[in-house]
Amino acid sequence: MGALNGIKVLDLSRLLPGPYCSLMLADYGAEVIKIEEPGLGDYARWGQPRMKGGLGANFQMVNRNKKSVALNLKTEEGKTIFKEMAKEADVILESFRPGVMKKLGIAYEEIAAMNPRIIYCSLTGFGQTGPYRDLPGHDINYIGYSGVLGATGERNGGPILPGVLVGDLGGGALMAVSGICMALFHRERTGEGQYVDMSITDGAITWQYGVGSPYFATGEVPERGKMRLNGKYACYGVYQTRDGKYLSVGALEEKFWQRVCQLVDKPEWISRKDAPDDVQEQLREEMTQLFLSKDQKDWLELLKMEDTCVGPVYDLDEVFADPHVRHREMLVEVDHPVAGKIKQIGFPIKFSRTPGEWRNHAPLLGEHTAIMLTQINYSPEQIEKLKEQGVIGIPEGSYE
Repeated sequence: MGALNGIKVLDLSRLLPGPYCSLMLADYGAEVIKIEEPGLGDYARWGQPRMKGGLGANFQMVNRNKKSVALNLKTEEGKTIFKEMAKEADVILESFRPGVMKKLGIAYEEIAAMNPRIIYCSLTGFGQTGPYRDLPGHDINYIGYSGVLGATGERNGGPILPGVLVGDLGGGALMAVSGICMALFHRERTGEGQYVDMSITDGAITWQYGVGSPYFATGEVPERGKMRLNGKYACYGVYQTRDGKYLSVGALEEKFWQRVCQLVDKPEWISRKDAPDDVQEQLREEMTQLFLSKDQKDWLELLKMEDTCVGPVYDLDEVFADPHVRHREMLVEVDHPVAGKIKQIGFPIKFSRTPGEWRNHAPLLGEHTAIMLTQINYSPEQIEKLKEQGVIGIPEGSYE
């Protein structure tokens, strides 16, 4: 039984930030019901790359443990069904542009009037207010506005795109998870539901704490590649090895740096850790040449298990082959009715009593429409009629 067992979530979001948020809720016990457009559904269902059976791989990754109801919210009957489901829901998550839910007649005010305990989270790029609220955007735009992109890169070079979606996932999805859970905790104590306005850009701005604190203290705008954790010190950086692989060296503290210097037989480096920029450049060049003299595995044998804060820079296949990652069960292999055995990322939060678990594969479009409508007292005949009218979508044989 997961930590969120008994919590019902109606999820109208698509693609990645919203579905990743609801994935976290679903993995830890919440009943997450995807509300999707009949015939099309979440666009990620059909995206590349695809798995066996034509299944969108990204969709399968972030929609496990969920149910799917195909519902046309542009029809009056569809809105009525949604409102009936919302009466019994704990959380509504949506990621449309501001104003869309109001036009549909299912905004927070309408739902809260029927269900005052509802937690209603709108996850958007720029939030529900402000001059940019109606602008479209992608991760690259949100981290650009937030300063995260501007801080990422090497000195004397331009910004470099991160290899993962920092804004969408870190600034948006995970912040929305936190907001929803905090609102649920508040409701547990007071009985009050509330609205959660989550801006991906707002969330990404909070990732600037390490950079922002010296800026607020001194008024000096930090330069890319010259910050404490972004190129200022030779003891904190990435170095290539003889075989073309890389090491991450994070020996910021004196004790770690001393140990590195001892193990690589360079005691003369110890006093240069916090030296001025010109000395840092020389030290960085010496370290570059040293690490190019051996393969990555040789350096890891010498340094990894010591108090050095030195480790590998993995490619993805190496991540999931690592014995520690395997031990932590961050790779799971599960059965899929269409694709067969599939691999997925595991559950990051390890609870002693309410662990995350894989319960079922990502749903077919509309797979649970009939059973959900049955729960709100629709008869098989009514369900069939709604299907014929295009109000709902049901895979053949899903409720016979």
